[in-house]
Amino acid sequence: MGTPWGDRVFEATAAVVDALGPLADHGWDARAGGLEWTCRQTAAHIASDLLRYAAQLAGRTDDAYLRFAVTVADEAPPDELLRIIHGGGHVLAAVVDAAPTDARAWHWGPTDRSGFAAMGVGELLVHTYDITQGLGHDWRPPPALAAVVVERLHAGSAALDDPADVLLWSTGRIEIEGLDRVDDWVWRAAAR
Repeated sequence: MGTPWGDRVFEATAAVVDALGPLADHGWDARAGGLEWTCRQTAAHIASDLLRYAAQLAGRTDDAYLRFAVTVADEAPPDELLRIIHGGGHVLAAVVDAAPTDARAWHWGPTDRSGFAAMGVGELLVHTYDITQGLGHDWRPPPALAAVVVERLHAGSAALDDPADVLLWSTGRIEIEGLDRVDDWVWRAAAR
């Protein structure tokens, strides 16, 4: 048996907080990479997705998305945003580990706990890439975590040597010579 999905969420959360922590004193009102959001808004989005995925799976909502919003105070400094992300990652990991293997909830179809965990890891990785780009820092997703996301959510993507390249290309973050640019994508998380 492989690494439990909750452990993967913990690992990705730690990697993100470790990468962004030293950048907390940078200008987080800068645009996050190629996104329309600022780095601050992107960090709030990460936290929101982690908590919404946890609630969706815990609530076993099987036909629609739960209608609620997670908001972060505009004045929350970056180090507080990172604590919220850290907490959201731990909540998602706990829900994923507590969910029975047959649990399903809605995300473009019935999605199992591995799908919600992989989406959480993916959100952590790609949006940390966006934030670090906006802050002028060179960071790439750890290859082992990127591989987990690609295998679970982007099966059939281009075969490249570096899983981080596949993840960043398949989510429209980078261009790769010889491959069409990806401008439109979704996490394909529905249970198989």
